[in-house]
Amino acid sequence: MTVITDWYRDQTILVTGGTGFMGKVLLEKLLRSCPGVRRIYVLARAKRGATPSARIEAMAKIPLFEQLVNSNPEVLKKLVAVECDLTQPELGLQKEQKQHLISEVTVVFNMAASLRLEAGMKAAVTNNTTGTKRILDLCAQMKQLKAFVHLSTAFCHCEYDVLGEKMYPPPHNPHDVMRAMEWLDDKSIELLTPRLLGPHPNCYTYSKRLAETLVYEYRDRIPVCIARPAIVIAAHSEPIPGWVDTLNGPTGILVGAGKGVIRTMMCGEDYSAQVVPVDIAINGLILTAWKLAAEKIARTEEVPVYNISSGDIVRVTWGELVERGRKLILDNPFETTIWYPDGNIRSNWLMHYFCIVLFHYLPAYFIDFLMLLARQKRFMVRLQNRISVGLEVLQYFTMRQWQFSNEKFLAIEKSLCDDDRKIFYITNVDQDIDKYMTAALLGARVYCMKEPLSSLPRARRILTLLYYLHIVTKTAFCILVIWLLLNYVNTARLVLDHATQMLQDVPAIGGMVPHDIKSVRIIRF
Repeated sequence: MTVITDWYRDQTILVTGGTGFMGKVLLEKLLRSCPGVRRIYVLARAKRGATPSARIEAMAKIPLFEQLVNSNPEVLKKLVAVECDLTQPELGLQKEQKQHLISEVTVVFNMAASLRLEAGMKAAVTNNTTGTKRILDLCAQMKQLKAFVHLSTAFCHCEYDVLGEKMYPPPHNPHDVMRAMEWLDDKSIELLTPRLLGPHPNCYTYSKRLAETLVYEYRDRIPVCIARPAIVIAAHSEPIPGWVDTLNGPTGILVGAGKGVIRTMMCGEDYSAQVVPVDIAINGLILTAWKLAAEKIARTEEVPVYNISSGDIVRVTWGELVERGRKLILDNPFETTIWYPDGNIRSNWLMHYFCIVLFHYLPAYFIDFLMLLARQKRFMVRLQNRISVGLEVLQYFTMRQWQFSNEKFLAIEKSLCDDDRKIFYITNVDQDIDKYMTAALLGARVYCMKEPLSSLPRARRILTLLYYLHIVTKTAFCILVIWLLLNYVNTARLVLDHATQMLQDVPAIGGMVPHDIKSVRIIRF
């Protein structure tokens, strides 16, 4: 028994966003490493005809929970689904359910959020800001609450060169913004959005920043802390190395590049990649809840803030990740690759957009044209439109040098015993980047794209054929360009010679030309 697992014994935990990427990992880790928890309530909404209970049951059958099911299947009964809706007053909770939560819950992990970076202002504020306010209102009534951990993002204070582990003033009063979203019509909100955003790249980071201010306002009513993770990527070690189930962020870029549909991206190759594996981020959340309760920080003091990033632990640039990733993709290709994966990152906007037209949209229209001739459903142009939107959103984060201070986060480890450091690791991990990226690539292949490892030999043979086809196509394209240039030069020369001769035949001009000059030739390009 360790200090952390002992503290979580008999705790009743409430998790919002438990069905998301990070939420699943948190539930699995709590049940596996802290089996003494009394109960875990998971707030979820019905989706695609499935009730919250059905969604939790289905979630427990995915590979992420396989180790837990094999070792201790009974512990899964501690997961209790509670139907709710963050966009509804009182969260849409039934009165009896609400009373159970108020009287029993001792720890809250608030992870629910809309992660659509391209979402509009009203949707982002409703889900991420107003939703947080409703969760806080519920938690303020909880009689035994020991810790409220709010999951924010390290990118919600984008105007600061160095993000410290502290609170920052909000750009606007969150209550005013929430009220405006309620009574303004969609057109007015659309016109107001650029002024509200200011330096923020999208409504997601803006709405998460407002939510931090709401958490701060409740510091004298409930014990709160804020965790700001960087870009969360595939698991490093637990429970499955490389496990990931979302195509958001770098994973989507990795898959798109591996399948040959992403061939250019705006990215500063010398900028640090501010990413963190999901299992390290989740360990950080579990530790921050314990730290908050153990220290019993006075509610009138500053809210504890932790920047969860591996930037100071393992420094790697985007350029290094791209080069390593390209080699690994060639060794472990995806199925149904559209074209040989040899895309690259660029920092020149003109060249980037030229490559988008040449390598993204022209092939997409050509493929859709072939699909039309074959009377099949067209999809490539629509897919490239979605990819372009995703790239535009992501390139804001890859074209800046971000620096996050995380001394307070790393200091948590110093107060742990050796066993807790091994179980809830945040720094003491194997830093073999190639090994990790291989696991992440295979994880995206297996868990996101549903492509079994048994198909790798066939995928490698297909990739070899695509390589030779790629070389032939590039050679033919170069020959075509050279031929067009030569023909252009020769044609231009003949036209200019003919034009000069015609001008000489004009009396007013011909008399001005010396008789010993038969023709005038323009210098060749």
